[in-house]
Amino acid sequence: MGPRDHHRLVTLSDPDEVARTAAERLLARIDANPGRIAICLTGGSSPKRLYGLLATEPYRGRIPWERVHWFIGDERFVAPGDPLHNMSTARKILLDDCAPAANIHPIPTDGASPDESAARYERELKSFYGAERLNPAKPLFDLVLMGAGPDGHTASLFPGYAALDERERWAVGVPTAPVEPYVPRITLTFPVLDTCREMLFEVAGPDKRAILTRLLAGENLPANRAQSIGETVWLVDKAALPENFRGE
Repeated sequence: MGPRDHHRLVTLSDPDEVARTAAERLLARIDANPGRIAICLTGGSSPKRLYGLLATEPYRGRIPWERVHWFIGDERFVAPGDPLHNMSTARKILLDDCAPAANIHPIPTDGASPDESAARYERELKSFYGAERLNPAKPLFDLVLMGAGPDGHTASLFPGYAALDERERWAVGVPTAPVEPYVPRITLTFPVLDTCREMLFEVAGPDKRAILTRLLAGENLPANRAQSIGETVWLVDKAALPENFRGE
């Protein structure tokens, strides 16, 4: 971030305003596409407020549910329904009550290993996309939601891990995680996450201030390497900003 002008930071008052702004941007992306829409969700705690908001009116009624397909950027290798399972959280709060079942695309976690799960999800993504290779002129996703972990990871792309430099595979297994919860993961890779019309980060709360300080300084961390082929927007509340920050 920092000197990279393709990243735009928007300062908001609190987590509620972050969620409302994220909801409006998501709806704007949906409105801009009269055809089939693909949204890539994120895990962790940051999107829960957004999911809860989208499940209520007037947001719920503004989503053409039959045209929107829901994917996820990373998953913990635990059974669906487990409290750590990212897509189960999104389903419980939002999707199961609103979206057609065929439009929900979880990462499978019932296989023998994270690598097997990654390969299966890659096949599903390619089938949905209709091609074996990504074309920047044809974004896979209309919107990708992202977060930033305490070590600067995003999705399950962790600092120093080989997955950061993967350019061929669309999804990879992550056998160990350096932050809690210490469970194996499956993650989409940068080329896939980046092939979107908009990438939207949500960063809120004082516990995010330390890592946001490093990201704003331009440190080479995974969250700073993620970028859309269109807009990359960081929605940040005041509590997460470094002291004496001067920005938009």
